[in-house]
Amino acid sequence: MTFLFILVGVAMLIVAFVAIHDLTQRKHAITRNFPVLGHFRYWFEELGQPLRQYLFAGDRDERPYNRVTRSWVYASAKGQNNLVGFGSQADHQELGRILIIPSLYPTLARPAARENDLPRPRLIGAKRGLPYQPRRFANISGMSFGALSANAVRALSRGARLAGCYMSTGEGSLSPYHLEGDCDILYQIGPAKFGCRTEDGQFDDQKARAIIALPQVKMVEIKLGQGAKPGKGGLLPKEKITSEIAAIRGIPMGVDCHSPNGFGEFHDAPSLLDFIARVRKLTAKPVGLKMVVGSIGEIAELCRAIREHGDGPDFIAVDGKEGGSGAAPLSLAEHVGLPLRDGLVAVDNALRREGLRDEVCVIASGKIATGADVATHIALGADLVHIARGFMFSLGCIQAMRCHTNTCPTGVATQSRWLQAGLDPADKSVRVRNYALALERDLQMITHACGLTHPAELNRMHLAMNISPGVRKSLAEVYPYPLRDRPDSRCAPAGRIDSEPAYA
Repeated sequence: MTFLFILVGVAMLIVAFVAIHDLTQRKHAITRNFPVLGHFRYWFEELGQPLRQYLFAGDRDERPYNRVTRSWVYASAKGQNNLVGFGSQADHQELGRILIIPSLYPTLARPAARENDLPRPRLIGAKRGLPYQPRRFANISGMSFGALSANAVRALSRGARLAGCYMSTGEGSLSPYHLEGDCDILYQIGPAKFGCRTEDGQFDDQKARAIIALPQVKMVEIKLGQGAKPGKGGLLPKEKITSEIAAIRGIPMGVDCHSPNGFGEFHDAPSLLDFIARVRKLTAKPVGLKMVVGSIGEIAELCRAIREHGDGPDFIAVDGKEGGSGAAPLSLAEHVGLPLRDGLVAVDNALRREGLRDEVCVIASGKIATGADVATHIALGADLVHIARGFMFSLGCIQAMRCHTNTCPTGVATQSRWLQAGLDPADKSVRVRNYALALERDLQMITHACGLTHPAELNRMHLAMNISPGVRKSLAEVYPYPLRDRPDSRCAPAGRIDSEPAYA
């Protein structure tokens, strides 16, 4: 009983101390006017998002990924039943919704097909000394070590190896954890040139050569812009910078790491092609670009410069403004850049107009999570896709949206040793594999439903969009192919194409 009185007394003293503090502070009006009780406002604000997610939001209400999509990824990653019952919950009359058009005569699928028998995308960098043949249409997009935990990168690397896909390093350079799984690597060079920079931030050819020469590195990507923050460099808060990350990136500890918003090595199409040529001298492997599309005129200018130059990028990865696995300023995330669908079509059409489509591989990246998403973007003009947040879900991400706070509860996007200890790389790598292969199987299933044998045969005629109530149009009409470069056999639509391109 005495202990109980002491406990109550201590509690009352704490409440009294908090009340006095609240009444005398001048920073927060709510707690000054409502001492002690006002703190519950901040507590409820903190719990609002997870409570809405699990208790109040409908299955299709949430953004950026609703519960239906996340549940499909979780089930696929765990190897569980990912089917739905009692029909679709989607509004199929929704304006702007894209539908995939099946054939009356679907292609008969081989019932006993092995994973290794799944079709492969096109060869990248066919005219290089060391071209790269991807095995999967869906691959892991750029997520840096630093933004992600060591255990998360470990799991992705091991899972990529198991699935036969490749993974991008992100702009944070190549870490030992990327190499640990012995998967194929896309090495990304961002404006900060992490891992291949001089002390004053210039591009260091020798450091880059040493990284690119590693056998696991299959391609090099020069990142002009990304996802939800085009025109702004990445940000790694100081709370997430460890001594290991600082050493890998070549940056100081104790201060936020702000990447430049652009390269000092180039400023227009000709100088960009010169920089590509400079990087290409370091390797016989494919070299490409990553961008968020803004000005259609700049895309047209770049493609003209590639044709006139006679050589250029081996691939172009188009990131939509709705993409982005990291933190971004609201103004950029909400208002700057084109969505993936429009940017992808703009790049595909520009390459076609200049007769470059057979030379340059096009990769789509941005809010792609399901097999239907993969099929849709291949039909729109991509040769393959990059996925970031979908693979984060396969690791256990719950869309807590705390990626920038170092408090990710699942250990995916944090450098806290305690939090990332909950992420078991051995278990999660299998889930990464399962998810990657589920994407490939669904892509092939949709291909067969359209009466085709290979995903590369998908084209805009296999898609339709709800334009107005009761009115649908083929995507080949909404986004016409250029007159000067009618689609080749890779994606030749049935019927005439007799209107000007949507993006001239």
